[in-house]
Amino acid sequence: MTDPVRIEQTKLLASALNTVATSCVTVGIATPLAGYIYNVSNFRTLVEPWVLLIGTTVWLSIAVSLHLGARRVLRGLAG
Repeated sequence: MTDPVRIEQTKLLASALNTVATSCVTVGIATPLAGYIYNVSNFRTLVEPWVLLIGTTVWLSIAVSLHLGARRVLRGLAG
């Protein structure tokens, strides 16, 4: 039988990783896109569209990696 404390700690770790992934989407994707769309502080003239695209792609990659890591942590409970 598996220790209930270990199960809860594993779930907590997976939750923390997924929360960081969500934060990466907010900070690295949603915020710059909103700044670009609404032209906050003249953001459109300061940042080229290709820089925005590369930046959001990198942040999305990080977020997906963290989310998949969280899923992998949880998969450890099965075996």
